[in-house]
Amino acid sequence: MVSMADFWEESLTEEEGYLLQPFTTNLDRSVFGLVNLPEVVKGALFSRYSRSDKSLRRILLDEFIKAPEASFAGIAGHFTNNNADQLVAIQQAEAFYDRVLIGYGDDSVAELGGAHIACEGISNIAAKVIEDSRLGLSPLEKSTRYVPFNRKVNGRYRYYRESSIMASSHSSRYEATLDYLFDTYTALIDPLLSWVISRTPKDPTTSERAYNNATKAKTLDLLRGLLPMATLTNVGLFGNGRAFEYLLVKLAATPHQEVRTLGISMQQELDQIIPSFVKRAKTERGAKAAQYLQTNCKRTELLAQKLLGQIQPVSTSTVQLVDYDPQAEVKVIAAILYPHTDLTFDQIKEYVTSLSTTERVEIINTYVGERESRFHRPGRAFEETYYTFDLLADIGAYRDLHRHRVLTQERQHYSVRHGYIVPIEIEEANLQEQMRKALDYAAETTELIGKDLPDAAEYVVPFAYRIRWRIKLNLREAYHLVELRSSRQGHPSYRIIAQEMYRQINAVHPALAANMHFVDLNDYALERLAAEQRMETKLKQHHQNQPPSA
Repeated sequence: MVSMADFWEESLTEEEGYLLQPFTTNLDRSVFGLVNLPEVVKGALFSRYSRSDKSLRRILLDEFIKAPEASFAGIAGHFTNNNADQLVAIQQAEAFYDRVLIGYGDDSVAELGGAHIACEGISNIAAKVIEDSRLGLSPLEKSTRYVPFNRKVNGRYRYYRESSIMASSHSSRYEATLDYLFDTYTALIDPLLSWVISRTPKDPTTSERAYNNATKAKTLDLLRGLLPMATLTNVGLFGNGRAFEYLLVKLAATPHQEVRTLGISMQQELDQIIPSFVKRAKTERGAKAAQYLQTNCKRTELLAQKLLGQIQPVSTSTVQLVDYDPQAEVKVIAAILYPHTDLTFDQIKEYVTSLSTTERVEIINTYVGERESRFHRPGRAFEETYYTFDLLADIGAYRDLHRHRVLTQERQHYSVRHGYIVPIEIEEANLQEQMRKALDYAAETTELIGKDLPDAAEYVVPFAYRIRWRIKLNLREAYHLVELRSSRQGHPSYRIIAQEMYRQINAVHPALAANMHFVDLNDYALERLAAEQRMETKLKQHHQNQPPSA
């Protein structure tokens, strides 16, 4: 049986292993933790991780330990003093948390301990399960915009060979299909990049670095639809013990063997970093909790199929506002006034209902104030009302919007039932036929495997295929989401969704949406160019502020 380790690589010299040993929980496995490092170094490591094709260990070696300008010895040197006093302190701390957790049972205590974990060479199926966690965990994933995904290891593309498929009669078809997708992705990079350059020539005021990065990002953005859910990626995440413990339980409850195995590997590494906080995930209590989640999910799925299985889905718009509160304006204004009075909430609502439109708008505008940027966000009164959207978009767009955690999101299965999206630029470049052939072949394979292995068939589905999911968010989060995801540097597929969400909220609650000043409704040829130009300015300023060399 092929494991994910077959497509994970780490080549370290003896000297490099010696340098890394104090800072990682292991040197030879694809799941490992960071230790003996200050938070500033771990944060910097993970920020580089998402925009590099290197492993986390290699980034730590090349860009921190071996880089003189990083001053790594000065920053982290005192963390490596493994003397007897340090060991005693660690043991005492673990014993203390054990007493609190066992004696008092307060789960919130487990939030006082945290860990950085790197999960390398995992599929997008596994990555999305990890990133489903909303609170207590902060994941950062390898970018499909800045890193091409066509590099091979030992002559084979880096995608997950799902165990049940590889043990079935579908194994050859599975590999042939995914190889075809990656071959097409690889073959289209150069001609599409040439087309992007021809359509968006460099402005004389734009640097080569900014222009090259923007055109490359545009090219990879347009081609990411060819990548299947089996595509291997890297995910770095920081979290507290309580969140990790619940994540391990959820991983154990999934139908995918890869994800369950990943949970076991994460448990092994977390046991070395924050053992007191995650121990219950591997106890009988943890096993029963996982069984509870798994059983309820399966039973509900069977009931839903029994009740709704004969109803054919209807075609709807990409963005549909399916629920909102007609009394939102009254409630939000009451919430605005509430902290500044001694009255009950009902008394304030009754007062607000008597106000004119002009008086209500004055209260809202006073509360929001002068917003000079999207980072000036309204307060918690805007959390008083919620909006529910039913979304249908390509998986690539879903992956981006899925990152928002302060809201409720639930997706349906990854499938080919809703068709796929070919970017208009691919058609204008006359490359659509090659892309469509690969996507159509993937659909045939998905349906074929799905007859025998419905869960495993999800690995075949390319990002270009559409998925339906539900979002429920409050007005405050809506400000954040639509302003961020409509900004120029965003991917066109999710910019359209953010723009339409704004339009539909504004249609039902114009007074509440009136201060969304930073929703960008324009279209752009090179979405990343402005961001790359800002980066160029920052780099120049950084170099200018550096002291002259001796």
